[in-house]
Amino acid sequence: MIKPTPTTYKTTNWPAYNEALKRRGSLTIWFDPEMKWDAAPTGKRGRQQTYSDAAVQTCLTMKVLFGMALRQTTGFVESLLKLVGLDWTVPDFSTLSRRQKPLAVNIPYRGSRGPLHLLVDSTGIKVEGEGEWHARKHGGSKRRVWRKIHLGIDEQTLEVRTIEGSLANATGPKEPVDGNHIGDAPVLPDLLSQISPEQEIGSVTADGAYDTRNCHDAIADRGAHAVIPPRKNAKPWKPTTAGAVARNEALRASKYLGRAIWRNWSGYHRRSRAETKMNCMKLLGQRLMARDFDRQVAEVQVRIAIMNGYTALGIPVTKAVG
Repeated sequence: MIKPTPTTYKTTNWPAYNEALKRRGSLTIWFDPEMKWDAAPTGKRGRQQTYSDAAVQTCLTMKVLFGMALRQTTGFVESLLKLVGLDWTVPDFSTLSRRQKPLAVNIPYRGSRGPLHLLVDSTGIKVEGEGEWHARKHGGSKRRVWRKIHLGIDEQTLEVRTIEGSLANATGPKEPVDGNHIGDAPVLPDLLSQISPEQEIGSVTADGAYDTRNCHDAIADRGAHAVIPPRKNAKPWKPTTAGAVARNEALRASKYLGRAIWRNWSGYHRRSRAETKMNCMKLLGQRLMARDFDRQVAEVQVRIAIMNGYTALGIPVTKAVG
C-alpha cells in the first residue's frame, strides 16, 4: 500500500508574523496617564476602595508574566511607575491578595468575521504536589491536586473566547474523591452560554468525550454544527431532538467513510489548535501560585488575558502548497 504524501504548508505572512514574535519579547511597558488607577466612589456606606480593578489586574498581570511573588510584584510596579514619572501609589501585597479573590478580570478579544468556529478542549494545571520527576523516582505524595480548565478557542483569531469559570477540582489517585465526577461534557453548555446570543456560532469542534445528548442539544440550540467524533461503540439515538438527528448523521458518515477519512472530511483536525493553546498557557507556569480556589480562578483568567494580548500582535497565515 502506497503511503500518502503529507501536505506541505507555507506561511504567507512571514514578515508580519516575524515582527509579531519580536514584539512578544519586548520589555516596553506602556502606562496610559488617563488610566483610572484610583477606584471611583461607589456611593455606598463603608470604606471605599483605593485602587481600581484595572490597577489590580495590571499588577497581577506583571506577577503572572514574570513569575513573581506579591511583594516582588509591588516593588516591580513601583519601579516602573518611577521610571515613567507617574506619582501613583501601588497596592501592597495584602491588598493584591485580598482584591484578587473577587476580581472581575477583563479578557480582551478582537472577535472574528462571520460565524464563530469554536474549538473546545480541557487540560489540568497542578496546584500542590511534587514534580513529575520526583513522583516517578520516589512516588507521589498523598496530596497531589490539579485544577481542570476548559477553554473555547476562536479558530480564526486563535483567541480564547470562553473559559469554564468554576474550574473543576481534580485530585490525584491517592487523594479522596473530591470532584472527579466533573467530566468534560457537563461543562460545554456553560461554555456556550458565555458567548453572546447575538454572536452566530458556525461550528463547535471537540473530542469524543463530548459525544453526549446534552452537548449535541446545546450546540443545536445555538444553531451550530457539531464536529464531534462518535465513540467506537456508538449506537444511533432516537431522533427526538435536532442534536440527536445531527449526531446520527455524523455516526452514519463515520461508519461509511471510516473514522480516519471522516476526521479529514469534517475538519476535526482543527482541534489541535486548542491543544497548542493549552501548551501556551502552561508556558506561563506549570502550576498555579494561588492557594485559594477563587484566587486560582482569577490567576487563570489573567493568563488568558495575557495570551490574547500576545495573539493580537499577530498570528501566522498558512496555506497548503502540496
